[in-house]
Amino acid sequence: MVDWWRAVVIYQVYLRSFQDGGSDGVGDLRGLTRRMEYLAQLGVDVVWISPFHPSPQRDFGYDVADYTAVDPVFGTLADVDTLLGRAHELGLRVLMDLVPNHTSEEHPWFADARSATTSAHRDWYLWRDPAPGGGAPSNWRAVTGESAWVLDAKSGQYYLASFLPVQPDLNWRNPDVRTAMYDVMRFWLDRGVDGFRVDMVDYLLKDERFRDEPPSSLDAHGRYEPATALYHLNQPDLLQLLGELRGVVDSYPDRLLVGELEYRLPAAKLAAYAGDGNLLHLPINFWLLFLPFTARALHAFVAEYHDALPRRAWPNWVLGSHDVSRVATRLGPDRARAAMLLLLTLRGTPFIYYGDELGLTDVPVAPEHVRDPWNAVRPGAGRDPARSPMPWDAGTNAGFTSRGATTWLPIGTSNIARSVAAQRDDPDSMLALTRRLLHLRRARPALTTGALHLLDHGEDATEGVLAYIRQDEDSQLLVAVNTTGETKPLETGEWRPGRTLVSTRSREASAPSEDLAPFEGRIVEVQPS
Repeated sequence: MVDWWRAVVIYQVYLRSFQDGGSDGVGDLRGLTRRMEYLAQLGVDVVWISPFHPSPQRDFGYDVADYTAVDPVFGTLADVDTLLGRAHELGLRVLMDLVPNHTSEEHPWFADARSATTSAHRDWYLWRDPAPGGGAPSNWRAVTGESAWVLDAKSGQYYLASFLPVQPDLNWRNPDVRTAMYDVMRFWLDRGVDGFRVDMVDYLLKDERFRDEPPSSLDAHGRYEPATALYHLNQPDLLQLLGELRGVVDSYPDRLLVGELEYRLPAAKLAAYAGDGNLLHLPINFWLLFLPFTARALHAFVAEYHDALPRRAWPNWVLGSHDVSRVATRLGPDRARAAMLLLLTLRGTPFIYYGDELGLTDVPVAPEHVRDPWNAVRPGAGRDPARSPMPWDAGTNAGFTSRGATTWLPIGTSNIARSVAAQRDDPDSMLALTRRLLHLRRARPALTTGALHLLDHGEDATEGVLAYIRQDEDSQLLVAVNTTGETKPLETGEWRPGRTLVSTRSREASAPSEDLAPFEGRIVEVQPS
């Protein structure tokens, strides 16, 4: 029997921006529950929800102040139960965001930790004396680029904060921390959550001696690339810890453990976090966010990634995220359609970021409306443009919230024109294309658990076209993606083309022998010649 999570599509909901159920301009749990039927009809299988715990919202929920409660902005524990019930009724599963590397500075654990050097929770966090000559204990950098060490004036020691200064890192080498966090996981699993997406899992363990990153890894500003850090993250004994996390999840039937890792981890290191299928079910692969959209670059990475995966591990793919510019902004509308076809036909579990099925673009945010605290530490690096509210119709506030409310971020006129209502009955829309692809995945197991065979880019291959075969015992499908702005011939090699199932250019089935239009993606039934 195939593991259920190998054949599903995971849909990421950024909760603040999906649907407001409370008329305050902020998306919440009741709003998401109201829209669950849309997700079921779209054809996704799993809904991953961004954090909804009590939080000062200094990093919009990724600064947790209480792991086993719900922030009133988003609802109540009863709302969680209602949401889970509705999702399961519709055949959907629900993943929670788990943020275990750090808490908010307002979490009671940290409030006690900084109250005295002898406090019960002091060793729940990472404290160090200043360097011998004064200053930070090591050259470790937060993801903001600044020092990861924050001076505590009261004690004269520094605490580690690998993200924002208001997010102190927990000490996962302390068994009490592990016990507490495993209890948090069980609390939500007992309520019926289907698993977790674990935030920045590669940061959980640090070098026990807190050694400096070597000079050879530093740039001109004394910074290093986190994905290749030797001591700050990605420690060898982390794999054992992931085995413990997996053990908690495996003690419940049919649950899933997904892990966020540094974006540009080399394929071999990324694959290692899956173990031989016994660590993270899905260590998130972000490379589609950054690879050039060229056949050559995509072909090379797909091959490298599959070669690196252990035998029992399973690939996954991400096209959009709440931390980066939207795919339709990065690539443009035509390539975004081709990229959606690519995402939903590669071998592995795909993640869809909310609104990408509509082709939403980034929404410019005026300085007075900026909400992301990253702008304060890295001007211009704010993530607000990719987090705009979901447009449901052309009415006031696009159906996201009530007429009299002010949306927490602007929706954007261009995105209102791309609303669900505007695209629902348009057979050539991005929404219709996404639905066709999702429904085809369900109808053709070759596109989910079938094998993938890349067609070589040799001298006879069409330059600029990524092509591969997906097949199982019942069918063989050719996927071809023209990554160029030029018309290209459709090369099928030793395969005899049959019916075209999906083209990104039109709902009408094109003849399989037709050339690929610029930026067209196509799925064609084939037979061996």
